[in-house]
Amino acid sequence: MQRRKGELAPSDQDQVPAPSDPGEVARFLARLRTAPQAAAGGGRLIFALDATASRQPTWDQASHLQAEMFQTAAGLGGLAVQLVFYRGHRECKASPWMTDTTALLRRMTGVSCLAGHTQIQRVLRHAAKESRKARVNALVFVGDAMEERIDDLGDAAGELGLLGLPCFLFQEGRDPRVRAAFEQVAKLSGGACCAFDAGSAEQLKALLGAVAAYAAGGRPALLSYGERRGGAALLLTRQVR
Repeated sequence: MQRRKGELAPSDQDQVPAPSDPGEVARFLARLRTAPQAAAGGGRLIFALDATASRQPTWDQASHLQAEMFQTAAGLGGLAVQLVFYRGHRECKASPWMTDTTALLRRMTGVSCLAGHTQIQRVLRHAAKESRKARVNALVFVGDAMEERIDDLGDAAGELGLLGLPCFLFQEGRDPRVRAAFEQVAKLSGGACCAFDAGSAEQLKALLGAVAAYAAGGRPALLSYGERRGGAALLLTRQVR
């Protein structure tokens, strides 16, 4: 069956930074304060969404919060963002790389939820493929479920770790099995995992802002952002290796 433009192949197939010592971190922060820099080309970030039916109750709120991330990124030199979402029966699509926040948000708000199984591994494999074409600085994933084999996800996440592409996973809800899986993906890729629900809008904005800072300005910008904002954003920066 022929795929439509932007749709990911079901079988798309297509590395973890060492911790910084205190002196290195201090030097990075000092450099950032005197001459803030974004990653080459302004940074590239994949924003992936679970658009299955279980997320429908919070879908509109999440779309508004995601807008905050792009505004934060703009202040750090901007990002090229690719929107990826899955839903329904094996539907998984990726947008072109975009720097126009308005156009990207238009695409986001045009997505509706549809019942189906999770396709997290497919998203991770796609991220690896994109990173081989040109460096991707971070992958953000927002979801509330995991219905796949954890070993398969671990293999795909480890590949991203070798590529230097950390995954930042935001779990909606409190399912412990989902949390455990998300934590494994975060650890193997060199990223971080955080929980959120419909009552933690401010926390989610801070966390997404931290991810945008990382993608646009690397670890120095992430540390600086965490120190300025404190709270959940600071906790997130401490998870990133």
